[in-house]
Amino acid sequence: MQFYRKGWVIPVQLEPPLVQFPPKYAKIEEQPHISTLRSACLPSRVRPLAQTPALQPSPKEQELNTLSSSTTAQAIRNIAIIAHVDHGKTTLVDAMLRQSGTFRANEAVAERVMDSNDLEKERGITILAKNTAIHYKNSKINIVDTPGHADFGGEVERALKMVDGVVLLVDASEGPLPQTRYVLSKALEAKLTPIVVVNKIDRPDARPQEVLNEVYDLFIDLDADESVLDFPVIYTNGKAGTATMDLDKPGTDLQPLFELIFNTIPAAPGTADGDLQVLVTNLDYSDYLGRLAIARVFNGTLKNGQEINLSRIDGSLQTVKITKLFTFDGLKRIDTEETTVGDIIAVAGIPGITIGESFCALEDPKPLPIIKIDEPTIAIVFSVNNGPFAGREGKLVTSRNIKERLEKELLTNVSIRVEDTGTPDNFKVLGRGELQLSVLIEMMRREGFEMMVSRPMIVTKRIDDKLMEPSEILTIDIPESFVGTVIERLGPRKGEMVKMANHGSGRVRMEFNVPSRGLIGLRNEMLTETRGTIVMNSIAGPYIPYTGEIPQRPSGALISDRTGVTTLYALDSIQERGILFLGDGVEVYEGMLVGENSRDNDLDVNAVREKKLTNMRASGSDDAVRLVPFKVLTLEQSIEFIADDELVEVTPKSLRMRKKILQANRRPKKNNPPAE
Repeated sequence: MQFYRKGWVIPVQLEPPLVQFPPKYAKIEEQPHISTLRSACLPSRVRPLAQTPALQPSPKEQELNTLSSSTTAQAIRNIAIIAHVDHGKTTLVDAMLRQSGTFRANEAVAERVMDSNDLEKERGITILAKNTAIHYKNSKINIVDTPGHADFGGEVERALKMVDGVVLLVDASEGPLPQTRYVLSKALEAKLTPIVVVNKIDRPDARPQEVLNEVYDLFIDLDADESVLDFPVIYTNGKAGTATMDLDKPGTDLQPLFELIFNTIPAAPGTADGDLQVLVTNLDYSDYLGRLAIARVFNGTLKNGQEINLSRIDGSLQTVKITKLFTFDGLKRIDTEETTVGDIIAVAGIPGITIGESFCALEDPKPLPIIKIDEPTIAIVFSVNNGPFAGREGKLVTSRNIKERLEKELLTNVSIRVEDTGTPDNFKVLGRGELQLSVLIEMMRREGFEMMVSRPMIVTKRIDDKLMEPSEILTIDIPESFVGTVIERLGPRKGEMVKMANHGSGRVRMEFNVPSRGLIGLRNEMLTETRGTIVMNSIAGPYIPYTGEIPQRPSGALISDRTGVTTLYALDSIQERGILFLGDGVEVYEGMLVGENSRDNDLDVNAVREKKLTNMRASGSDDAVRLVPFKVLTLEQSIEFIADDELVEVTPKSLRMRKKILQANRRPKKNNPPAE
């Protein structure tokens, strides 16, 4: 008799029944009666057949043998999915996981399952690089999902150290954008095998053939080798989970993509009996095991309980013992006793391990080179909140709390630096861009921190006794009617247009070289000038000679001149002066910004004034007050809006903008130098 359970056939031999049936019931005994089946499931009544294996694949399992999970003699392929932000990387990984059999047919799976961070789910972008694994044709494919925004380029550079090939995803309508250029240049530098995927072919404005020509131009611009120019191309619809090699023949599933990866991406090099070389590229944390090092095995075999050398960042060697080894399967970590060459693993039991360190053998150690990351270009000063409302909403408010949290961030974020400012309450944090640093601030805010942050500053260098500053390659996509406005706004910011293209769809794409200083506060201004129709993207460019002064915010601020609670009566008279940032019933203090002045000077206003009650009545004096809807600024908008003499007060519940010097009589007037 055979029982089917979860795709397996279990051959069993039943013992004679305990009850002896009369001959007339012999026919019934031979039929699969419910009681007989129930008794057959008891351990004492089941005996495996000696001449057959205990478990045999069912016909369905044999048919789906392409998803076999044999890990002993399988070839491993490591790929990273790279693209510009919002081109569909995580959605495509979702479809690959579903069609590879990672999830049960009845399992509820969240959309964009790889974006596990709360901020990633809210913003719809990938912030942290994460890896998963699927099985295809007796081969394990490790997939690394990377961020698409230029500010998180450090995650991409780190992820490319783990793989042997890349899947370059390009939107069938938008084509290659700045981050596409950036990630592809890094992949070509690492000599990784590329596969080009033209995604979102179902869009009404899709132009796949033109986009493919733009991709070829991009490869040529980046001086790609001729061997690389013969890259394979496949067309996909990540949301529907289909792929095809020919646009005239619509796809039904992602089988062509799996086949292309299997045939194009080389198997991981290295030998199991070679010198041990394992590079740590990421960190994770377990409540039970502590810090986990996620690493790529380049050579040799790592075993559970083995003693090895750990090559530290400073070049020293330390003997450590492996307490637990994991390999990845789908979204889970699976225990393993030893590693396979080329696999991506997780290692537990090593305190103080950081990204960029490597494992090597005790005898004749050969450590791997440390991961090199591009230098940061933007800095923000984090400081202890010393405002009148300090400590009301946050639990972690001291300089020690902030310092410990920043040191913890340095362990997992290789593209961030922290410098000492000479004062114990201030910390200078350097990163790739405003978005990266604002994500860090938002994460700290949700953890209960309370602090103040300054306006972003650029990181300058001296090269050959010349002051150099970072630049950005800015790509702007706008309707044709706003071309003049954009050029006019970028002129004072030292922007230089290098390319302009009109695809005939009513929108124009322009490319500018702009100093990084010129982009601070530009997004809010451009969104206002183009009525929200602009699409802006930028990546880091080369260092250029200092370009001189760049005008900051053209408008002044409306500043509260006393502490209290805002009233409708007071705000009604203030709203004629500019744009308000808050409504009535909000606590304010002296020196706090309540709005933006329509003129270029700062204006102290009384936002807490109440209407005096008298017995006199006059026509028109009791008209209903109507406030214009106030403008609520997000964290990024607040950081971009403030001037050099202002700060953003960040608490778990509130965002407040304020002057560095709160008292109006001690504060220098705008556009006037402070008194000596």
